[in-house]
Amino acid sequence: MNIIDRFISYTAFDTQSSETSATTPSTAKQFLLAQHLVSELQELGLSEVEMDELGYVYATLPANTNEPIPTIGFIAHLDTSPDASGANVKPRIVRAYDGSDLVLDAEAGIVSDVATFPELLDHVGEDLIVTDGHTLLGADDKAGIAAIVTAMEYLIAHPEIKHGKVRVAFNPDEEIGMGAHHFNVEKFGCQWAYTMDGGERGEIEFENFNAASAKVDITGVSVHPGYAKGKMVNAALLAADFIHRMPPMETPATTEGYEGFFHLTGIEGGVEKATVSYIIRDHDRPRFEARKRLVESLVEGMNRQFGEGTFRLTLKDQYYNMREKIEPALHIIDIAREAMTAADIEPKVRAIRGGTDGAQLSFMGLPCPNIFAGGLNFHGPHEFLPIPNLEKACEVVVGIVRITAQKSWQA
Repeated sequence: MNIIDRFISYTAFDTQSSETSATTPSTAKQFLLAQHLVSELQELGLSEVEMDELGYVYATLPANTNEPIPTIGFIAHLDTSPDASGANVKPRIVRAYDGSDLVLDAEAGIVSDVATFPELLDHVGEDLIVTDGHTLLGADDKAGIAAIVTAMEYLIAHPEIKHGKVRVAFNPDEEIGMGAHHFNVEKFGCQWAYTMDGGERGEIEFENFNAASAKVDITGVSVHPGYAKGKMVNAALLAADFIHRMPPMETPATTEGYEGFFHLTGIEGGVEKATVSYIIRDHDRPRFEARKRLVESLVEGMNRQFGEGTFRLTLKDQYYNMREKIEPALHIIDIAREAMTAADIEPKVRAIRGGTDGAQLSFMGLPCPNIFAGGLNFHGPHEFLPIPNLEKACEVVVGIVRITAQKSWQA
């Protein structure tokens, strides 16, 4: 099966994860793609193919040489974002895109216009896979899965490319931050790995945000409004006051690059109870810690003002910047750069303004930078996948395997 047909076949599986579920995987439908991949990998001839009880799929491409080559791995995630429907995806190929606005559904008036999505213009002349405007496409991360599986198929068909043992894994629930939580690093048995979960052609990412969540529960005093003077404490108004005191120019809408932020993700409540939820992000660890201290001090100050216990803070670290784990092993970045150069791709080292399974895996003992899978405009109906991006992602996987073996022999 060619890589385009393979990717499109994966989009038929609705694998949307759920932030409200307490199970792993968070949705049972992720098992269906996992089971499909088990069968496909077995048919291709990989060994040690298995799916555990939580929907994690592992497989091995055995070494075809006795040379002492490191075992490396490639990882992609099964789920798609909860932000947009992943059911009944209707992919369509736009041949030789001409640079005009892309009409996804003429009758419904759904258009990917270049003014809003200028990244389209970087792919004029290329074939694009798009949606019908009513679902996401699922290139995040089914493009990564297709690139890895097709690369394994290619390596099996070309035994002249000498390589060591290669492990692949496909995990659920990346989109809700749970993808690495049950990943069996010891079983995976790699010296390093790459997640294939980036966007544009050439991306290499080994820096990401340090991340924390902050939830502030506010307790008010509810009294009949006709008799409330001097008695009522309106929790919803206190929530608004808290939000007003947060730095107004340090939000996702006002920052870029290496700038961190406080992101208000939710506010709910009434007179008696209210809750304010934030996520805290910064690439720099000391600034990250300073951001957490700012929230703590704000809560302490408002408790002094409105009464101890009025504000209750729950602050949790979520993940850390993988750079500190990758820097001692920068040869794995050099290999990826070399593989991209060999594929006639300009490597683009970028910091992720977000998180990745690779960050958590790196702190679990598996150095794991992130590489492009090729899709763009993730998590919504304007998502698209340039076919050359997908093909090049596969070529880079093959290149990394080949170069890892060559460098081992040279050493």
